[in-house]
Amino acid sequence: MKCSICPRNCMADRSAENGACGVGEKIKVARAAPHYWEEPCLSGENGSGTVFFSGCNLGCVFCQNYDVSHRAYGMEVDEKHLMKIFDVLIEKGVHNLNLVTPTHYVPMLAKVLREYKSPVPVVYNSSGYEKAETLKLLEGLVDIYLPDIKYFDSAPALRYSGAENYFEYASSAVLEMHRQVGTVETDENGLAKKGIIIRHMVLPGNISQAVKVFEWVRDNLPIETYISVMRQYTPFGKAKELPPVNRKLSSREYAIVKEKILAMGFENCYFQSKESAIESFIPNFNLEGVDL
Repeated sequence: MKCSICPRNCMADRSAENGACGVGEKIKVARAAPHYWEEPCLSGENGSGTVFFSGCNLGCVFCQNYDVSHRAYGMEVDEKHLMKIFDVLIEKGVHNLNLVTPTHYVPMLAKVLREYKSPVPVVYNSSGYEKAETLKLLEGLVDIYLPDIKYFDSAPALRYSGAENYFEYASSAVLEMHRQVGTVETDENGLAKKGIIIRHMVLPGNISQAVKVFEWVRDNLPIETYISVMRQYTPFGKAKELPPVNRKLSSREYAIVKEKILAMGFENCYFQSKESAIESFIPNFNLEGVDL
């Protein structure tokens, strides 16, 4: 079957070759472990049960997980193996199963999740570069959507991710995600049970993108929508030679963005400290939790 899962529409026969995402038809996983630095309503005290999938359909030049996203580092796993990975995470007490960069595996993951029946919320953690019709396969299987909206304008989307049509698809995808799960609902401990949390990582020299993205969110979703305005940008890969993203975000840039977003009236905002922009927060990809 020719692959058209994502907006790339690469039409690769993934049973015989890799798609634009860098992988074939078998699921590959690079790491599975509790992660304590997601949004507080996801990490809680015991961590979010992150499962990092190999490959990526977006491929940003500044990706912090370069070996996994661009080089598709990881181990191929079958459905039973993936379910065992989920079991081990849940045995560790994680508050949710956090599927990181899952877009190019949606049909396979939908099949797994229909059988698995997770006892904790399932989080779909993606770049936002999705097809709404593909996301419909996950209806009733995902509890929490955690998408990025990386860009509003086509120029930076093309420059940094080779995806001029990024916002067209991301905005449609976010509306579909919200249709499925609504705004965030939390339990008595403040942990998310259901809903959408929209992320945006502020890029140096691109603060207008953050403002435009959240103006769109304000105008198209309930004002109580949870948003996460990330400051953790650190230049990696090709971004080190590509101004202005060859540097870290300045305190002034982030302060401007924060002030403008708070003025929009959002009721549930997460902001990050300057200390989040350090490499020690980036996980090691060594097949932890995968090579069982």
